[in-house]
Amino acid sequence: MVDAHTSLYGFIAKPARHSLSPLIHNTSFQALGINSVYLAFDVDQSQFKTAVQSLRALPICGINVSMPYKQQIIAYLDELTPVAKQLGAVNTVINHEGHLIGDSTDGEGFLHALQDEHVTVQNKQVAVLGAGGAGRAIILATVNAGAEVTVFKRQNSTFNALQKRLTSWSDKIRVLPYEDEAQMAAVLTQADVVVNTTNLGMAGDKHSPVSPRVMQGLHAGQLVADAIYAPLETPFLAQAKQQGCHTMNGLGMLVQQAAGSFYRWTNQQMPIAKVKDTIKQQLEHTKK
Repeated sequence: MVDAHTSLYGFIAKPARHSLSPLIHNTSFQALGINSVYLAFDVDQSQFKTAVQSLRALPICGINVSMPYKQQIIAYLDELTPVAKQLGAVNTVINHEGHLIGDSTDGEGFLHALQDEHVTVQNKQVAVLGAGGAGRAIILATVNAGAEVTVFKRQNSTFNALQKRLTSWSDKIRVLPYEDEAQMAAVLTQADVVVNTTNLGMAGDKHSPVSPRVMQGLHAGQLVADAIYAPLETPFLAQAKQQGCHTMNGLGMLVQQAAGSFYRWTNQQMPIAKVKDTIKQQLEHTKK
């Protein structure tokens, strides 16, 4: 029950109404008997600075941040964790008595999701499709965990700059053109873990991030992951399963990155299994 002692947490994005974060965190608060509530705030660009400054004034104990504000928010924070600083993006803010600390839990969320599947990346070959926000977090986390990472990115105006930035993180990262199908086929066939971080296959999109030729090279013994969680099985994962691959959808990463935020705020472990069941029920209900 909400009362004068209830702690407030939130989610800032544009748009924010689609987010499953309130369901995830409020389910966790209720399950653990924590007197807190988590709300979604749809914040316009013109009001973003004011919204962040209000965290200190209200006070809001912590927030999650999503597009388009993961980089923009850094200018208004007091401190960044080493991971957030290296990544240049924040998805979690901890309000410590008015001192705002920015962190990123996206990459660790992916690693913990892999651990739930009994997969580690140390000394493994990882192929990442796409180099957006989620992609970069996964790239940094996996290379820091001991993987060799090959990234496929569209060869557009940002290719050279992003290639330079990503390869500056580690000599175990290489960035190749997404359009080079022959090279992609060769890399994906040899990879231990393949992860799609593009939006191809999301919410009714029937496209796969790779061509049928590339898909034919996938095989048993590989883990193929998709950062997308709606639908739970994208065309990419369905095709990978037909090739005999072990597949993982984006639900685990979604919940585990939230669990990272939750722990930083409350010093308690999120009830992962209960949260996953609740989300699956919500996604099934939404499909009807």
